[in-house]
Amino acid sequence: MPFSKLGLSQPLVSAINEMGYQAPTAIQEKAIPVVLEGHNLLAAAQTGTGKTASFLLPVMEMLSKGETKRKKRVRALVLAPTRELVAQVEKNAASYGKNLALTTLAMYGGKDSKEQKQRLIDGVDILVATPGRLLDMMTQRAVHFDELEMLVLDEADRMLDMGFIEDINKIIDRLPVDRQNLLFSATLSDKVRFLAKTAVPNPVEIAAESNSKTEIEQWLTTVDKDKKSSLLAHLITENAWDQALIFIETKHGAAKLVEQLGKRGITAESFHSGRSQPMREQLLEEFKSGQLQFLIATGVAARGIDIEELKRVVNYDLPFPADDYIHRIGRTGRAGAKGEAISFLSKDDFKNLCMIESRLGHLIERRDIEGFAPRKPVPISILNYVPKNKREGKPDSEKKAPRKEAKPSRSPESKGRGFKSDADKPRQSRDSQAKRRPQRSDKPKDQNRREDANPWGNLKPRSGNE
Repeated sequence: MPFSKLGLSQPLVSAINEMGYQAPTAIQEKAIPVVLEGHNLLAAAQTGTGKTASFLLPVMEMLSKGETKRKKRVRALVLAPTRELVAQVEKNAASYGKNLALTTLAMYGGKDSKEQKQRLIDGVDILVATPGRLLDMMTQRAVHFDELEMLVLDEADRMLDMGFIEDINKIIDRLPVDRQNLLFSATLSDKVRFLAKTAVPNPVEIAAESNSKTEIEQWLTTVDKDKKSSLLAHLITENAWDQALIFIETKHGAAKLVEQLGKRGITAESFHSGRSQPMREQLLEEFKSGQLQFLIATGVAARGIDIEELKRVVNYDLPFPADDYIHRIGRTGRAGAKGEAISFLSKDDFKNLCMIESRLGHLIERRDIEGFAPRKPVPISILNYVPKNKREGKPDSEKKAPRKEAKPSRSPESKGRGFKSDADKPRQSRDSQAKRRPQRSDKPKDQNRREDANPWGNLKPRSGNE
């Protein structure tokens, strides 16, 4: 089915044809007509399925019939979790709408807010923003939403995982009730559905199948932690990889891996939230152009990086929760192209693997790399793995016997004295009490904690203007 059959006008169809879009993807074919009919939408779609066009194209089609009437006003608002995703969505909007008289603006932290304020003065048709920076702009009265027609929540599950729930609710409270609402999420978890109850009333619900099993070749290899860097260097050199996006859990780990690869003659760069926004943008441009072959990234890059024909991603560390794995491998195999996802598995990450395979619904193929067999063998996968905190109806054999209360011991001095209560006992001296106090540890806190790890269900608000 051509795009013209979905109800899009010729200016949009011409623009997307020039970009190489030949036919709509499954999510586009389902979502675009629903949005054009004016319905609220709740959509489940993985990255790499054409999700962004499925909401931008109909939004731009509907906005092309009007214009902003007053200064500092916005007609459509797209909320996204990361700076990279905001920039990517705005870039796509500008490309789709090159034949239309629509204005777009990307708003996120890490850049001077004065320029963003200046752009808002004349009004913007489509504003793409992170929740933190947008809320800051609203507080400064730099933007108003009394003319807002459409709200899009993109990657809603990720925004909730990152702790944006309070910011999102504050923003929604200030929006006009009479608006069209679209929510897109990789997973429609209980948290996402709870948000949808207030943000997207009476929606049409659609879903698009993930491409994680068909276009992406997934395999893993077992290896000890201290051999991961040498294994990665071996795969790069032996297989003559031209490019790879390598995911790791911590900023410190990313810097260390760049150094380890450099000692083996392999040039790589680290990409994480600790680097400045201009540097992150420069690294992405170099990686997209092929000038930079190997990018070592934390989970901040799992969403928002759209690189055409990226052949492979490597999970140097297996992520938690399992949905993050899907988003990571979704950087390759995009728009029907073939991709490869390779994971390094050590014994300590076995639980993460079980949760990932349960989420996928199939086991990931294991391959042995000669010379890298682990000293600590990794068990066989458990496809129906259930975390302990979600298990119900444990058999009696697994239940622990109740602990017996220990009887209070009596010192030799107190034997025979017959104290009836604690009040009758002699008071201890301050010196003896000090000896019993636990000593404060001087051990520094772990500086290598996982940068993007967030316990499932922790919805603490995020601070700052991300």
